[in-house]
Amino acid sequence: MRTCRTLITTSLTSLPKPLKPFSPISKTLNLTRTHSVSFTPCIQHARPHSSTATQSAVSSEPPCDTSTPNDTVELLLTNRDDVLGLMKMERRITKTHNDIVLGSHWFPYFDRFKCGSVDLSSSEVLQAVGPYMMEERRERIRNTVQNRTYSLCLVVEGLTDFGNVSAVFRSADALGFQSVHVISCDSSKRYRQNRHVSMGAEKWLDIELWDSAKDCFQVLKSRGYRIATTHVGIDAVSIYDMDWSCPTAIVVGNENRGISDEALELSDLHCSIPMKGMVDSFNVSVAAGILMHHAVCDRTSSLGSHGDLTPEETRILLAEFSLRHSKSMISIAHDYAKRKAATPTPKL
Repeated sequence: MRTCRTLITTSLTSLPKPLKPFSPISKTLNLTRTHSVSFTPCIQHARPHSSTATQSAVSSEPPCDTSTPNDTVELLLTNRDDVLGLMKMERRITKTHNDIVLGSHWFPYFDRFKCGSVDLSSSEVLQAVGPYMMEERRERIRNTVQNRTYSLCLVVEGLTDFGNVSAVFRSADALGFQSVHVISCDSSKRYRQNRHVSMGAEKWLDIELWDSAKDCFQVLKSRGYRIATTHVGIDAVSIYDMDWSCPTAIVVGNENRGISDEALELSDLHCSIPMKGMVDSFNVSVAAGILMHHAVCDRTSSLGSHGDLTPEETRILLAEFSLRHSKSMISIAHDYAKRKAATPTPKL
């Protein structure tokens, strides 16, 4: 009997140990430790296998740019110089209340890019940087610029939720609005939450910062815009009854208080989105998206397209976007300017 027990024990110990059940988490951790895998901040989202609309929305997102990973909308909007620094071509500027603002025309650029003592035209900028950009990227920029407009602009007043500001920027870029204005009513409460939802849209927009609705509206009216503030009241016009071919600045207000009394008084008209449910308001970023989308649809239906830049403006904005593409494009343009300066001018 003792011999039998010994044989059984020996047989059991000689059997191979059972395999551990597969765990994706443990497998990933083991691989990470073994191969020292490093991850970049750029997150690649997998395309969901769902409806065509969802797939289109995902595929239309701009590629993640890791050239300035620490740049956020929050940091950008708290420094006026950083906002102006986004613009590369020479700007039309004026002085108002001891502050620098863009000029009286809504298209903000001259056909000049300053490289020290040498100026490059938009054509020269495109000639300089074009060979160093992938054709796919150049085509993406061309399509974007062709669908841009300054005839409509968006104004956000006194928003305190940074996530809403970022979402508005993203919608403006996606719908072809090039000009966005930010009015702050309380800088101590501005942009408290950073939700990283802009997807880098701020890099491609012309953003202007204002301390008051009065200053903002004064300049916008000098550029030819009518001011339409979103407001629920008996004098409000439905957005479906408005003529969106008219140059318009669309104003959305604070998450809780809405449009300020000052902005309501200084605006040219009040407009509202018809509501069909029990609630009487939208989230501010949702409302801005609805307004801009309807304006684009109305302009496309009545004018044939939303984008309305002239050929010269298109060329200048193409050069602007090419320079914004990456820091290396700026260096390439400066090298081109040095070669231009070193080339003797032929005598007539």
